[in-house]
Amino acid sequence: MDNIIEGKSFDEERALYGQHDLTVRNCRFDGPADGESAFKESRLIKAEENYYNLRYPFWHCTDLEVIGGEMTQNCRAALWYSQNVGIRNLLMHGIKAVRECSNVRIEDSDIDSPEFGWFTRGMSMANCKATSEYFMLKSSGLNFSGVEFSGKYSFQYVEDSVFENCNFDTKDAFWHAKNVLVKNCTVKGEYLAWYCENVTFENCTICGTQPLCYCKGLKLVNCKMYDADLAFEKSEVQADITTRVESIKNPLSGCIKVAGLGTLIRDDPNSAAEVCV
Repeated sequence: MDNIIEGKSFDEERALYGQHDLTVRNCRFDGPADGESAFKESRLIKAEENYYNLRYPFWHCTDLEVIGGEMTQNCRAALWYSQNVGIRNLLMHGIKAVRECSNVRIEDSDIDSPEFGWFTRGMSMANCKATSEYFMLKSSGLNFSGVEFSGKYSFQYVEDSVFENCNFDTKDAFWHAKNVLVKNCTVKGEYLAWYCENVTFENCTICGTQPLCYCKGLKLVNCKMYDADLAFEKSEVQADITTRVESIKNPLSGCIKVAGLGTLIRDDPNSAAEVCV
């Protein structure tokens, strides 16, 4: 990239529309003209330590690097329909920051963005902190490591994804998830992973009421469960749990091994899973 823009301010509509092979460094996208879509339809862009205070800066971009800088609350819907994106050390604080993107890498960044990541295909995220609602809805091919997440309704309808060494404080997480591995993670919240299919929790700590109901092909390997009552209702499950479970209700099929059990509720004649204490 031989073309460099540095230390300038842009507020006009589509300020750098369709640009390519360009580095933009220490610039501000802000001002009274209140223009949108600064980099729309651009490619081979490196954006370093910029300040983004206007809407929709990176739509339909290809081969994009965003390193450092800040996207404010006014920077709505920052990255949509873009592919081959690398993000590092970025503050992403606008609503709907990523949507309908593919091949995205996010590292060492701070995310505070409701409705983040919807319909994304192929995202890796490492060593990030995220706050959101409906986080990563209907996305696939996710690979998360060292992510600290807080918020409601996360990872619903995700498919073909792996989560390792993460800490999730969330509610209604992994509903309808399919073909997912959650490994060495702590997952805290109510109503975990209802209606999921082929989801495995390995070496995890799971906290909260009514987890893992109406599941198919569910596996728990060497997991701990706390404050878990009415667990596994109508689920097909193979589970090895190393702690006491408060109550288990009408597991459909499979085998559940627990270190201790408060109450086993069987008031459904179709509940046939083996429960071993």
